[in-house]
Amino acid sequence: MKDTSTNSAFEYIKSSGGIAEYRLLSNGLTVLLMEDHSAPVATFMVTYHVGSRNEAIGHTGATHILEHMMFKGSKDYNREKGTRVAEVLQNLGAQINATTWMDRTNYFELLPSEHLEEGIKVEADRMRNAFIRDEDRQSEMTVVRNEFERGENDPFNALDKQIWATAFQAHPYHHSTIGWRSDIENVSTERLKEFYDTFYWPNNATATVIGDFDTEEVLAMIERHFGQYTSAPHDIPAMYTAEPAQEGPRRLEINRSGQTGIVGIAHKIPDGRSEEMYAIQIMSRILGEGKSSRLYRKLVDAGLAMDMYMWDFAFHDPGLFIAYVFMTPGTDHARVEQIILDEYEALKTDGVTADEVARAKAQIRSDIAFSRDGSYSVASSLNEAIAIGDWTLYTTQLDKYDAVTPAQIREVANKYLIKDHSTTGWFVPETPEQFGLIGGEVHQPQAWRSADAAPAGGGVASVADQITEDDVVDGLTLYTMNNGVQDVVTITGSIPAGDVYSPKDNPMLAELTAAMLDQGTTGRNKAAISEALESVGASISFASTNYYLHFTARCLKDDVPLVIELLAEQLREPAFPVAEFETVQKRLIGELERAGENTRVRARIALAQQLYPQGHPNHRNSITDEIKFVKQVTVNDLKVFHRDYYGLGNMVLVAVGDVKGRALARDVKAAFKDWQVVAADMFVTQSTAKPSQSGIDFVKIPDKTSVDMYLGQAIGIDRDHDDYYPLVMGLYILGGNFSARLMSTVRDQQGLTYGISSGVAGVDNNSDGYWFIWGTFAPDLLETGRAATLEQLKLLLEKGVSAEELANKKNTITGSFQVGLATTTGIARQVLTNAERGRELTYLDEYPDKIRALELDQVNGALKRYIDLDKITYVAAGTLAEE
Repeated sequence: MKDTSTNSAFEYIKSSGGIAEYRLLSNGLTVLLMEDHSAPVATFMVTYHVGSRNEAIGHTGATHILEHMMFKGSKDYNREKGTRVAEVLQNLGAQINATTWMDRTNYFELLPSEHLEEGIKVEADRMRNAFIRDEDRQSEMTVVRNEFERGENDPFNALDKQIWATAFQAHPYHHSTIGWRSDIENVSTERLKEFYDTFYWPNNATATVIGDFDTEEVLAMIERHFGQYTSAPHDIPAMYTAEPAQEGPRRLEINRSGQTGIVGIAHKIPDGRSEEMYAIQIMSRILGEGKSSRLYRKLVDAGLAMDMYMWDFAFHDPGLFIAYVFMTPGTDHARVEQIILDEYEALKTDGVTADEVARAKAQIRSDIAFSRDGSYSVASSLNEAIAIGDWTLYTTQLDKYDAVTPAQIREVANKYLIKDHSTTGWFVPETPEQFGLIGGEVHQPQAWRSADAAPAGGGVASVADQITEDDVVDGLTLYTMNNGVQDVVTITGSIPAGDVYSPKDNPMLAELTAAMLDQGTTGRNKAAISEALESVGASISFASTNYYLHFTARCLKDDVPLVIELLAEQLREPAFPVAEFETVQKRLIGELERAGENTRVRARIALAQQLYPQGHPNHRNSITDEIKFVKQVTVNDLKVFHRDYYGLGNMVLVAVGDVKGRALARDVKAAFKDWQVVAADMFVTQSTAKPSQSGIDFVKIPDKTSVDMYLGQAIGIDRDHDDYYPLVMGLYILGGNFSARLMSTVRDQQGLTYGISSGVAGVDNNSDGYWFIWGTFAPDLLETGRAATLEQLKLLLEKGVSAEELANKKNTITGSFQVGLATTTGIARQVLTNAERGRELTYLDEYPDKIRALELDQVNGALKRYIDLDKITYVAAGTLAEE
């Protein structure tokens, strides 16, 4: 790729992989550009070369707090002018956020390309004109502290933090990005300003633009808005602390309330620019990526673990290689640790096979291809390469991986998997509680006053015209779309065989049937299927949702026939082997017990139980009951359920990407043409919600530093009701995104929470749904947070939605729908959901108009009809104060 720009304000540096690098001569800003006109969207991202590695004792977490402060106002974008960043950008349909990590901080906008300059203006303004006011720091401190507390709720996060803190003693990777609690609470505004004035300069940043734009126009925009600044008037401080050599193994143990044990074993590895990292990351795949990997077979397949994964992320400085294992109930920590160490020794002694290396390379090749599926994916990948110190690591990585040999993998294993350089951590759960016996004890009527979200919306013209619909066989509808992306294909689909089809005496049957589909067929065992998929870097997964058995696959375009063959085989001919079933059963019980430690999950279950009777699709059983039902299922039950509900009739399959429609239709027809047609009718909800009444339910979970809260009420309508979209819009204005009322007040102004939102849920298949508000609070701020939330709800009903709010959120929803159609996954998901709801393809084009047509009186009328302040259910889960 050659330089095509004539803009003399920039110096062309180099090109690699279709990406061009420029430097703004006036101030040293690095600019990376890649035009991609496959969708009318673009991503603008600014990466600052500063992260938690640039912090010291006393102000850990400062980089992250500063990231939050950058949303609190700057010269041109602030609350006083009515131009808050979230309002301006989200009202254009942009997806915005920022992240902080060890080596970098980044801010980004994914937005319709006609609004690209607005994103550039925002980032230019806050690069040097952020306010960073003390009053903003005070409110934002409690927000960040709540984020810290939510992390502490999770035993894995707590263990991971301590492993890094133990492994690194001098280097600042010792502390996590969010920092230590006392530093979060006490860091001064002056320190944050000093940090900002030290690192936030053009010559310490990289601006990345990926997507639908013209290079000349974008360079002119960047010069216009960033060119007003000079480079830093000082040298950017270098972080020079190196970690001393570790001279012996280190160990730690966390003991606290919980249900499942975790083992983590870490070893020191080199920095991300080292050529050895390619061999290390292939070694990681061989050990723990996919069902064919060594440790998965010895731990998960053996029933000793629910899950496991390898951490091998590359950083600017030497980091950690970690094996994490989430154990099944009753498994011994020492046994798991020894299995990992034995496998390491075997790898060091005997090496790896050529087949293992080839499989790992195929997985990586597929991952790299999918990293170019959408402008944000490319920008995000570049962001991490920039942080390591060389953006071309992203564009040259495939050749580097391809060059790795088995001998090199054995060499790095012997060099880095050394006992004296290891840190081992255990999470040991104590005093397990019985799920479902503690929550609900204090439920009482009370007349107080003041992965659920509503769908995004919007549109792209003529979406339906780009999709081919084909009834390839009776009872199976195939939708295909070639969206211009290169090499990759995303496949998704469904069969109406979800949880609602389970018998009343065992509602876990559908989920267990889905979980067994990848455990072997009558023609191939699980290992053979895994090997066939992983050898080409493809994947197939299954999941039972409320109404559907969903399946998702991703692969490179040349491997579509193989994926269709294996998908059909697993759907049609599962063997349900007894030994594998016992392992899956044990693993699911462990996953349920772990879910029982999650405060948000427990609060959501409590809300569903208060609003809906048993047997209603929106009701949720207690964790204890679900575990009991899992234990009752037999292999014969699975076979009967599969016979009765799996087949043609209402099957949908969607393929998006670099797909050849006619060839795919032939493959699908050959794979499914003689499958049985299921006689079962589509599920229609028969029961209704409980009568509305106010009430409170507290679910007590020990040793939690953050509480999750839900407010909610059944609404008695489904998504086809005339009031549905007006109500969704009203709840979106209340709490649909960062610029909505709840985030603007309860979080941004009052600093009471890290996250709060509202929406409508449970409205599919004629179900009478509910509206909800969710929030997370420190235990001592729970009642204050609830009161603040109710005050906003009361104001919404009393004063109503304004015309300006409605107009802005119409733009938000329609614009974000357009942005959501920029990836193969996003398109496939929308097409499948549309088909499941029984709608024509043209609905994808009509939807934006439905949103734009909403009137103010419709929205305010719906809010008043379906929200009754006297009949709200309130639930909370966590470690609650006695009062």
